[in-house]
Amino acid sequence: MLRMSLGLILAGGVCVPSAFAAAPNADIAARLLVPHRAVYDLKLKDASERSGIEGMFGRMVYEFTGSACTGFTTNFRLVTKIGTGEETRLSDQQTNTFEDLSARQFHFETKSFTDEKLDKELSGDASKGEQGVKVELSAPNAKEIELPASDFPTDHMLEVIHNAKQGKRLFEARVFDGSENGDQSLLTTTVIGKAQQPAKDDVDAEQAGEFAKTAFWPVTIAYFNDSAPGDPTPVYNMSFKLYENGITRDLTMDYGEFVLSGSLSKLELLDKQDCK
Repeated sequence: MLRMSLGLILAGGVCVPSAFAAAPNADIAARLLVPHRAVYDLKLKDASERSGIEGMFGRMVYEFTGSACTGFTTNFRLVTKIGTGEETRLSDQQTNTFEDLSARQFHFETKSFTDEKLDKELSGDASKGEQGVKVELSAPNAKEIELPASDFPTDHMLEVIHNAKQGKRLFEARVFDGSENGDQSLLTTTVIGKAQQPAKDDVDAEQAGEFAKTAFWPVTIAYFNDSAPGDPTPVYNMSFKLYENGITRDLTMDYGEFVLSGSLSKLELLDKQDCK
């Protein structure tokens, strides 16, 4: 699951080295992760007075395709309508990524619109080396950046699943996902609860189709900017229910000043590309 940029949501004014080496290999990853398109309805769960937000709702579409052999592609779109009491703004974030686990490469493109006008565009490529992650930004300006060793989003998700299956409830990792300005990675702390069966009154589970009665892990990931001054506090928290095939539901996105909840409204399984 890609981290949703606070800056892009509000556009217009409103990992220590990875332990992925111990995680499943590429063939197992291809078998575990299910290509799918998930649609989430978003609504404002809480907001502080300081946020200036009186209302917010929207929709997120998350499409995940590919395999460990061909690489994984993610298409992500987040549209929110934000009310401040004085005006309403429409924010539209569109992100496309491609991650090649075996080549240790990651490509990312993001466009951000406010009231249907383009206000930010970002694209670049990142690759893992012995010394860390090298990022080559191509837009808005060409730039090269050296970052510490980091996970990319899909291998981090695989690491979460691996730790969940091993019964490990807490782990840390550094993650680079190309969000914000594409020039930093964030430290993450992941807390994984014990596997649970959905409750009988779990409406969100019923939207998961054939997985409606499948066990899941409750997961919370906190993201920290270790270069920020002062005591480390999360810049973003994301909680969700995670299936071992990578599908998530019942989202909570906490940006500090406000909190969004996301309920699964539609899940579509897509064709799987098996490794030969």
